[in-house]
Amino acid sequence: MRSSMLHGSETWPVRKENVVALQRAEMRMVRWMCGIKPKDRFPSKELRERLDIDDIALVLQQNRLRWYGHVLHKEDDDWVKKCMEYEIEGPRPTGRPNGTWREVVKEDCQARKLNTEDAMDRSKWRKPVKDV
Repeated sequence: MRSSMLHGSETWPVRKENVVALQRAEMRMVRWMCGIKPKDRFPSKELRERLDIDDIALVLQQNRLRWYGHVLHKEDDDWVKKCMEYEIEGPRPTGRPNGTWREVVKEDCQARKLNTEDAMDRSKWRKPVKDV
């Protein structure tokens, strides 16, 4: 279920409304799998514990950080790393533009108290990325 919902999520520049939509869809599936109707008023946290799954927002963050660490280990001339670091020239649109993937990853790193130097030490990077 979850693997198809999150396919390629490492590269999504998700916004709050995207996360909320994914959480709602996931909880509908979780309630269906547990045989619980919404009117039964069961806490989502309890249902996730019953199935031993984490919140989808946390899984999205872990996927992004795992991919980011993987790309940082690549050689500087690798095309994937070049694509990640590519800056589009010209002005950004007026108003509040959509967030970029790198901005989302930067927020994820700040939330987990990580920096790019930590990614060079795999064991130092993996622990905060995998831990809840």
